[in-house]
Amino acid sequence: MAPSRPRVLQYGKMPLPQLDAELAQAYDVQILSEQSDPDRFLAEQGGQFAYAVTSAAMGLPARVVDALPELKFVSSFGVGFDALDKESLLRRGARVGYTPGVLDDCVADMAWALLLDTARGVSASDRFVRRGDWSRQRFGLTTRVSGKRLGIFGMGRIGSAVARRAAGFDMEVGYHNRRPIDGSPHQYLASLLELARWSDFLIITAAGGDHTRHLVSTEVLDALGPQGFLVNVARGSVVDEAALVEALRSGRIAGAGLDVFEDEPRPLADLLTLENAVLAPHIASGTHDTRRAMADLVLQNLQQFIATGEPVAEVPWSAAR
Repeated sequence: MAPSRPRVLQYGKMPLPQLDAELAQAYDVQILSEQSDPDRFLAEQGGQFAYAVTSAAMGLPARVVDALPELKFVSSFGVGFDALDKESLLRRGARVGYTPGVLDDCVADMAWALLLDTARGVSASDRFVRRGDWSRQRFGLTTRVSGKRLGIFGMGRIGSAVARRAAGFDMEVGYHNRRPIDGSPHQYLASLLELARWSDFLIITAAGGDHTRHLVSTEVLDALGPQGFLVNVARGSVVDEAALVEALRSGRIAGAGLDVFEDEPRPLADLLTLENAVLAPHIASGTHDTRRAMADLVLQNLQQFIATGEPVAEVPWSAAR
């Protein structure tokens, strides 16, 4: 008789459909979001799952963790972990794997796409041509990128990838972290406020969560100033979105490029009306290459934990225990 496959609770459909099929082929998978009564399902069968799979966007709420008394490991698709309920997972003693490293380049590429678009008005000029305005008037002047100051809030893997690309634009790079990075060639600014005041372009690549919530505030946006541009490819919660709308509307900053929002998929309605905002639907890692690599790491984390008790890549607060 063939050995039974490990049972895995999948919180919802994964961002890459092939991963759903690969998980179902390797494990006895139950998708919670497809149950007619998820709470009843958890009450009746929650004790049968030692493993769970989710994504950074979906997270894993406390009510689900609390309904899984045998939970040992969660494999999450993505690098963000603010939507995973940290306290309930720590109480449960469950380890958590995620997918860092494999998406750094694509997220950094997207940060630069948004930076160039906001500064040079690429999306706005596209709309200008499509409306037929070119035959009636000239498109307005925009802002040069090369040779300017680039500030990076969060000089981790993705921030470092952003900084490497700045060399091709002859930009001076400054950054702010909780502490300076030993050996970094870039200027360290002691606060986010100082970094914003120093920067022509400010890119957010910091982690989400309570400790960074709304750190990009009215004060920081005012420090960035009327010639400054903000780009966020991190988490929407890092930026006070209402304050950003007011800063953009009043011209207190020049423009913003956003791939993430506080309440996805529902950006503030006023953002949609602003010509100096470039908006993308959280697609920084959304390339065939990167999503495949992320899916592979989800599978590797799960396989290795089941085999050895150690994942390939573990979220910092899980690994630090």
